[in-house]
Amino acid sequence: MAGVDRNRLHELRRAEEQRFLDIHPKSVALFERAKATLVGGVPMNWMQRWPGGIPIFVEEAAGAHFVDVDGLTYVDFCLGDTGAMTGHSPVATSDAIARQARRGITTMLPTEDAIAVGGQLQERFGLPFWQIAMTATDANRFVLRLARHATGRSKILVFDWCYHGTVDETLGILDGGRVRSRPGDIGPAVDPNTTTKIVEFNDVDALETALAPGDVACVLAEPALTNIGIVAPDPGFHDALREITRRTGTLLVIDETHTICIGPGGATRAWGLDPDFFVIGKPIAGGMPAAAFGMTAALAERLGGALGADETDVSGIGGTLTGNALALAAIRATLDSTLLADDYARMVPLAQRWTDGVRDAFTARGLPWSVNQLGARAEYWFSPVPRNGAEAAAAVDEDLASFMHLWALNRNVLLTPFHNMALMSPSTTAADVDAHTEVFREGVAAIT
Repeated sequence: MAGVDRNRLHELRRAEEQRFLDIHPKSVALFERAKATLVGGVPMNWMQRWPGGIPIFVEEAAGAHFVDVDGLTYVDFCLGDTGAMTGHSPVATSDAIARQARRGITTMLPTEDAIAVGGQLQERFGLPFWQIAMTATDANRFVLRLARHATGRSKILVFDWCYHGTVDETLGILDGGRVRSRPGDIGPAVDPNTTTKIVEFNDVDALETALAPGDVACVLAEPALTNIGIVAPDPGFHDALREITRRTGTLLVIDETHTICIGPGGATRAWGLDPDFFVIGKPIAGGMPAAAFGMTAALAERLGGALGADETDVSGIGGTLTGNALALAAIRATLDSTLLADDYARMVPLAQRWTDGVRDAFTARGLPWSVNQLGARAEYWFSPVPRNGAEAAAAVDEDLASFMHLWALNRNVLLTPFHNMALMSPSTTAADVDAHTEVFREGVAAIT
């Protein structure tokens, strides 16, 4: 890439890797201990994805910051990859969890909080009827089953390089016009070509062609792609998506697990989307595992019998911990107290400030990079902004990305590990954003 000295980049990367180990001796020691009992030395495999060779072990986290076991304090723009978008340990949620934990965690019976949560979800996202899940992956899996049941169709459609958790049917990509398993998909249950159609995001003609045969139960869509980087919809794309799905008898599922960054009701409220099903996860319980899926009144009536049947406990929908009292208390407290209009009125301008600072830094060095903002979320690219998943995947530069992440981490700034992405929380400040801008500017200058 013009302007980037690759030899210098690799030299600096080696130096930054050593610096990382030098300033994290306690994390290094804990990681060595962890390898004796945990696969890869971590409780969950994605925790190996951080730069530096080992994960940082966290001592405590609050608001937009956390402290590691070596006593270093970080500005956190990852925020649990949206799970802590509320800020770490929001007071109302933490207090509600503590109260409910003393009164009972799970009983497989409803609490009054469930009724309040249903009302909160109605008000925020517009759909009238709701069910609770443990994760957005679960919610998406349940919705796909319900969509197939309601339509009698077996196929689903997703967009290339989409993100819907670890749902088997969504772990595919386009390769020469054919669907194949996504790189890294471990032990796929079936050939995704048998269950799934995939088209490029923003390709209305391809969408029309794929839905024309009438064999697709539902389109499962993010309002904007977020997990291959931020890819915004073209003007009119969502209108076309809704019109084509209705005309072909295809249900539309909108997954807002990441795009809740746009506003209190996500893109569905902000952009006037009109889905048949709606999925939300990660931040709605302030970091507690919880998710929800909503549906139209017509679907609720149509599916009520299936959901209430005696065989439901073996139907692939639900679980004994789903809708537990602790999770419901956490959702109620979170939605009552945070990610409200006033929060977004602060968060979105902070994301713009982050975007402007990044753009000014790479423009000053003459680099042909770009930066994209989606509400309270923003991300920089080492290329022009892509228009679909394939372009986004082709634009990935692992050497540059890993260096910029490690450079920032060694200077107490954490970004989302899979992307060059930052998310604002209600606790994030202008000083936090400016700290990243300065670190980013210094990193860009070092490699050019």
